[in-house]
Amino acid sequence: MTKQEKVDFVINTLKQLYPTIPVPLDHKDPYTLLIAVLMSAQCTDVRVNQITPLLFAIADNPYDMIKLSVEEIRDIIRPVGLSPMKSKGIHGLSHILIDKHNGQVPKTYEELEELPAVGHKTAAVVMSQAFGIPAFPVDTHIHRLMYRWNLTNGKNVVQTERDAKRIFPEETWNDLHLQMIWYGREYSPARGWDLEKDIITKTIGRASVLKEYYAKKK
Repeated sequence: MTKQEKVDFVINTLKQLYPTIPVPLDHKDPYTLLIAVLMSAQCTDVRVNQITPLLFAIADNPYDMIKLSVEEIRDIIRPVGLSPMKSKGIHGLSHILIDKHNGQVPKTYEELEELPAVGHKTAAVVMSQAFGIPAFPVDTHIHRLMYRWNLTNGKNVVQTERDAKRIFPEETWNDLHLQMIWYGREYSPARGWDLEKDIITKTIGRASVLKEYYAKKK
C-alpha cells in the first residue's frame, strides 16, 4: 500500500465502524466541556462522567463556580485524582473567564492555553468538540495507534499531532480523532490486545510492531 492508500484505508474503516460518533465526555456547552476535559487528565472518561453531574448540579457556569471555594470544588472532584491542582484550575479559570471573556469560553489556542490547568490537548478538544474548529487532539490512544500504523515515529505527542495534521485532510480531523479514540479502546488497546480483531493494524501495521506481537504470542 502507498501512504495515501493507507490513509484512505484508515479513514474509510473508521467511518464504517463509527458512522455516528459519541463524544466521550458528557457536557452541554463549551464551559462544561472545558471543565470535564480538565478533569479527565490521568483519569478515565467513565469516572469523570460520574463526577461532573455532582459538580454541575451546583455550578455549571463560571459565575456559580466562583461562589464555591477551592476546597469545596476539591471535595466534589476528589475521585478523579489530582484534585488539588484541578480544583485550583477550575476556580482560577472561572475567574479569568468572567474577568477577561465576559464569562464565555474563548475560541483560540492562545486564549485557552492562558487559562490555569489548560494545556494544548485540552484546548484542542474544546476547539474541535465545542466550536467545530479543526483540531487534532492527541491522547494516549491516538499516540499509540499512529505509531502502530507507522504514520509517525511516535517520539512524543507534539510530533504525533504534527504528523496527523500533515497526513489526514483537515476536514476529517474533528471526526477522525474521536473515531481513533474509540477504535483504540475497542480494537487496539495497550493491554489485552488481540491483533485478529484489530483490522487496521493487521493490514497496515508497522513491521516491527507486528513482529513483536507475534513473538509474544508464541
